[in-house]
Amino acid sequence: MNTPQVHERKPIPGITDLLAISSGKGGVGKSTLSANLAVALARQGLAVGLMDADIYGPNIPGMLGLSEKPTVTQSGMLVPGQAHGLRVISMGLLIERGAPVIWRGPMLAKMINQFLFQVEWGTLDVLVLDLPPGTGDVQITLTQSAPLTGAAIVTTPSALAIEDVRRGVGMFRQTQVPLLGIIENMSTFTCPTCQHTSALFGEGGEALARTFDTPLLGQIPLDPQLRLCADTGIPLVVAAPQSPASQALVQLAQRLTTALAGARI
Repeated sequence: MNTPQVHERKPIPGITDLLAISSGKGGVGKSTLSANLAVALARQGLAVGLMDADIYGPNIPGMLGLSEKPTVTQSGMLVPGQAHGLRVISMGLLIERGAPVIWRGPMLAKMINQFLFQVEWGTLDVLVLDLPPGTGDVQITLTQSAPLTGAAIVTTPSALAIEDVRRGVGMFRQTQVPLLGIIENMSTFTCPTCQHTSALFGEGGEALARTFDTPLLGQIPLDPQLRLCADTGIPLVVAAPQSPASQALVQLAQRLTTALAGARI
């Protein structure tokens, strides 16, 4: 197996931390968590940017209610959109709604580098990068060229998730990106009628963390409102800040802030 080469990672002026949010496969709620996590970090008083690195499936603009195309400065820099206290860039803001992106690897790498180095991010405490699922061209470009402070992997508690997580853990460790931990999404569900809580998809998050000797950063309960809010462009942490899922996301943001500070040492 070829190990991705680690190139010299060029710092991005004005940005303290770059946090990659990854997943081994799609359908685990990674983008929804990325959007809510970024807003939760901003509500802590941090200056936060959100980069949608999923070029083929850019869902972040819809989740944040963003639709205006970015403007371009005289020097050719993209000006990120703004929503819910975030500075945001996404392929979804550059193409017509529903238009497919049919690119090979070199074009993907070029766009990722443009999002990193040719966007007027300004001064940020943290830039959250919502990665596409898997370990493909975008992930290789980011781990080779972006000065990532650390990464977190989103998974569901199913025992079947172990191989998907294994691939992500291997990628970050091979490319010398600090793995901050695992985020377990859809951990439990509380019936709104009888208030009984059950682990619909199993209880594998803690076992996964032990398997890969990494922290379990948070367990986000399954909440239908999380999806409904994403569909309406208002993140759950804004629409229902007192909900159990919102509180879990706020705690996750606090843990990640601490983990990022530790990774810089």
